[in-house]
Amino acid sequence: MGNNTKEFALITGASSGIGYEFAKIFAAKGYHLILTARTIRKLEEIKRELAAKYTDIQIHIIAKDLSTTDGAEELFREVRHKNIPVHILVNNAGFGLLGPFSETDLARNLQMIQLNITSLVILTRRFLPQMIERNSGKILNVASTAGFVPGPYMSVYYATKAFVLSFSRALHKELETTDITVTALCPGATATQFSKTAHMENIPLFKSMFASVMSAEQVARIGFRSLMSGKPVVITGFFNKLMMFSIRFTPRRFVIHLTALLMKQ
Repeated sequence: MGNNTKEFALITGASSGIGYEFAKIFAAKGYHLILTARTIRKLEEIKRELAAKYTDIQIHIIAKDLSTTDGAEELFREVRHKNIPVHILVNNAGFGLLGPFSETDLARNLQMIQLNITSLVILTRRFLPQMIERNSGKILNVASTAGFVPGPYMSVYYATKAFVLSFSRALHKELETTDITVTALCPGATATQFSKTAHMENIPLFKSMFASVMSAEQVARIGFRSLMSGKPVVITGFFNKLMMFSIRFTPRRFVIHLTALLMKQ
């Protein structure tokens, strides 16, 4: 086991994709888990799977929809009611919408902002003071390479990830005199339920010569290592790093044009 202190890791969006892979990694390292997602049935399956393999860790599951107005506060209150200390917070839950903004559903866009931004901010604000009091803790916010550029045809999603990236960088700086770190994980195209839900599998981003699709397991492993080392920002994959480096020297108009070509159905 990699962790003998039996710290608790809270992982949102833990029922599939990157969040599920994070749950497996933290369990293998000996961390107690608090797993949350919308669907209790899927959480129960994951709890049974991990409990059978790792018999000396605690696994708490809490079904909450963090895309609703009260979801994050309800999650915090339930964790506090159980008197569980959160040593590591992984804000992983999120979703995207593909299509021209004028044609996408407004209610779904607002739910996306609630999940990708508002709930992430609420959970960070609620659990961070406890970490500061202990002078110990780690926060990982799943941003995206989308956070570095505007994203035509996924305009709201890209904007939410720009917020997460900026917010995480600022917090990392605020906390630099403490033993608390904040890491922004910035994956590129990843093969998960996220891409299926957003109907993204057939867009050029996933199919063209520019595609550098990674597995959720690969992304989670990079994210875990970066979180443990306290890196402020990590971009997954060599090609993604190269692309994000290149855009620093590329006219913004061309970057937006290229992004539009990669996202257009």
